Amino acid sequence: MASSRWYIVYVILFIQLFSTGVRGARSYHPLSSQSYNHAKQPLQTFRPYNIAHRGSNGEIPEETTAAYLRAIEEGADFIETDILSSKDGVLICFHDVILDDTTDVGNYTKFANRKRTYEVQGQNITGYFVVDFTIEELKSLRVKQRYPFRDQQYNWKFSIITFEEFISIGLDAKRTVGIYPEIKNPVFINQHVKWANGKRFEDIFVETLKKYGYKGSYMSRNWLKQPLFIQSFAPTSLIYISNLTHSPKILLIDDVTVPTQDTNQSYWEITSDSYLQFISSYVVGIGPWKDTIVPVVNNYLTTPTDLVARAHAHNLQVHPYTYRNENQFLHFDFHQDPYAEYAYWIHKIRVDGLFTDFTGSLHWYQEWTSPVKDVKSADALLRKISGMISSYEEP
Repeated sequence: MASSRWYIVYVILFIQLFSTGVRGARSYHPLSSQSYNHAKQPLQTFRPYNIAHRGSNGEIPEETTAAYLRAIEEGADFIETDILSSKDGVLICFHDVILDDTTDVGNYTKFANRKRTYEVQGQNITGYFVVDFTIEELKSLRVKQRYPFRDQQYNWKFSIITFEEFISIGLDAKRTVGIYPEIKNPVFINQHVKWANGKRFEDIFVETLKKYGYKGSYMSRNWLKQPLFIQSFAPTSLIYISNLTHSPKILLIDDVTVPTQDTNQSYWEITSDSYLQFISSYVVGIGPWKDTIVPVVNNYLTTPTDLVARAHAHNLQVHPYTYRNENQFLHFDFHQDPYAEYAYWIHKIRVDGLFTDFTGSLHWYQEWTSPVKDVKSADALLRKISGMISSYEEP
């Protein structure tokens, strides 16, 4: 049996080499920087996903090209972003609905009259809103590190990027890197930005993904070629999108005190067994704040809830947020050691993915404890080779 398997391996290797020579190359996407198609290292799927939260933003200002390139270099499985819209309907990568906290917008006298007060998720917020700036104006701004205790040397060096630019970063990676975009504040965006033919924010979002070839249900051949998770805190947006694409979706879950932004449902309702059963028909997982999975008192962990076990019982993945290296964010139980925190969540709580600000730390922890090189069986090798070959197949 073993010899026959290795015979198959040799045959597949021959086919791969033959295909490379005869069929030639085709690009994955229309970027000039990638004119030849080389077989990419496939996405690992045997251990929890390393999700680069806004890029490697523990080191470089969030949601910038540099932060995403750094995350890919450090071993991210997925690069994550928040999608909002400019005044003229261009989708951008930016976390806050206002520009005040992470850009230099306040330095421009020409924008002084743009400050507004809008209601966002039931609260009045005053600031410079992204929806009041065109894409050209947003591109003229520069961004800075959100937290003052992080490296400040990259402040004001990078600009806001568009959703399409973000997608190109993922597609242009030398190995298979997934993308994990969030439909951010869809109620607010749909109130303030209008598109032609009555289209909604969600329509433009999905059209953009399809334009670049993102399609297919979780673990399908198309998904493995271009991995994608769509995330949102808004249940109705995910339901709407489920009628537009089969790509896998994740329902984000806020703190226990915060209701859903569009349906005003409580944390307890959306984490009930009946609701988990309901959403399992259109999402593949949930993304809760980690302190709701294991409650914290006086910065010490308490007894874990059964949310992960119940989600798994409904065939839902669990991708908690956000893991950060600094002592300000580490609970006392971990003794200022982020690796101890990763060990706890991966091996005791058994989550399926982790949103982290420090992609490199999570990657090295996983490489030390469950390296890719440990997958040595002939069957695993066959799957890896088949994945490389399938990258040459026409969609």
